[in-house]
Amino acid sequence: MRARAVIGLTALAVLVLLLYLLRDVLLPFVAGIALAYLLDPLADRLERLGLGRLAASLLILALFVVALVVTLLIVVPLAASQIAALIEALPAMVSRIQAILAERAGPLLQKIGGADVVGELQSSVGSLAAQGGAWLLAFLKSLWTGSQALISIASLLVVTPVVAFYILVDWDRMIGKIDGWVPPRHRATVRRLGREIDGAITGFVRGQTLVCVILGTFYAVGLWLVGLNFGVLIGLIAGFLTFIPYVGTLTGFLLSAGVALVQFWPGSDWLHIGLTVGVFLVGQFLEGNIISPKLVGESVGLHPVWLMFALLAFGSLFGFLGLLLAVPVAASIGVIVRFALRRYLDSQLYHADEPVLLPRRDG
Repeated sequence: MRARAVIGLTALAVLVLLLYLLRDVLLPFVAGIALAYLLDPLADRLERLGLGRLAASLLILALFVVALVVTLLIVVPLAASQIAALIEALPAMVSRIQAILAERAGPLLQKIGGADVVGELQSSVGSLAAQGGAWLLAFLKSLWTGSQALISIASLLVVTPVVAFYILVDWDRMIGKIDGWVPPRHRATVRRLGREIDGAITGFVRGQTLVCVILGTFYAVGLWLVGLNFGVLIGLIAGFLTFIPYVGTLTGFLLSAGVALVQFWPGSDWLHIGLTVGVFLVGQFLEGNIISPKLVGESVGLHPVWLMFALLAFGSLFGFLGLLLAVPVAASIGVIVRFALRRYLDSQLYHADEPVLLPRRDG
């Protein structure tokens, strides 16, 4: 038993080391495998309708590539122009927020903290904004430089569909082959764990993708109706970042609140500022009480803190490749840990009585 544990841990360590060493070239292959995994249920459904596996795979990949190209041609130019305009206007927005703080809260702050407190507060706001921007740029740079495959977008766009096609065609055959490698006495347990891991991954990825799309659309439309500058872009950013628990809503709220103060405060337009805040309050209520429980559910088993740690840790170590691996690895570890805990709670080690100490007899 101990020897098998040592072998398993050694194999895991070697796998992690290989992923780290080959992280520069693995991204298109991991992306292709992930794409095939997500599209496999659709291929199975087309097979049940009478279409062959090869034809189903070709049809699915062709439709996916067309949809991706159309989306990129429409969304990327609009998003790029909006992001450039937002970055250009950001310093002026920070300066305006500093001026509003000094104008509205300055007298009260001077009474509480002295004459220098307003200047210190303005300096702190500027430093905080600069540090936040620097952290975001550093994180994005780490995602870019951490995976050299991103430098060659052409290879990513070409290799990924090819890998996805071959994996999708052979998916059922590969799963059957792997299942045959498992010792028969452990096959039922491994299959059950595999189903739990599959349910956790697919439940989160597919459900959370729909949550991101719905919330991004809601925030973008809501902020656009309010009349907020860069409202559509901020809404899309908030929706995209929703896959990281609380980060999307918090980022979108801070950005929209800052833009609303700069845009609407000079006219004391509290209504539009309140509507801007209300969009995110309503969105957060819908996400927590209706959208996420219906689409993701509680059966996924990914705690928000564990998910945030996995995303940040894997993103830091492996770049964009790490973001692709974070959810499957986190879900798999969660399922295995819960299985080990159930086995421990059912074992004699947990239920064994404490040894009874007999009184010592002298002589």
